[in-house]
Amino acid sequence: MYTIRTEDSFAAAHYIKNYNGKCENLHGHNYKVRIYVSGDKLGKGGMLIDFGILKKILKNVLEELDHKNLNEIPYFAEKEPSAEIIAEFIFNKVDNQLSNYTDADTSFLSRVDVFETDKNLAIFTKQRNI
Repeated sequence: MYTIRTEDSFAAAHYIKNYNGKCENLHGHNYKVRIYVSGDKLGKGGMLIDFGILKKILKNVLEELDHKNLNEIPYFAEKEPSAEIIAEFIFNKVDNQLSNYTDADTSFLSRVDVFETDKNLAIFTKQRNI
């Protein structure tokens, strides 16, 4: 199995409604995001997917979050904008765009890491049905 990774970052504010502590107040983070694509078979160029394409997809998704109050984004209307749910959001958005560039039978988005701080991260993966 091959795996490639790229990363980018964004800055955003949020608050956690169902939390009793400092995080219930509006505050911000400089998030770092890593995405991973895995697969068993390489394309003709010897790659799962071109890094340039993968970086562009991630950049497009993060632009939806950058310098925003995450609580005002419709996806988070019913879900808390925690690092875990942000990772899920990014996974779903990247996975949707990635399907235009990869063969789902040979490569797939396998993981998203969202670092809320240098020391704290949330990981989102999805069970892959083969």
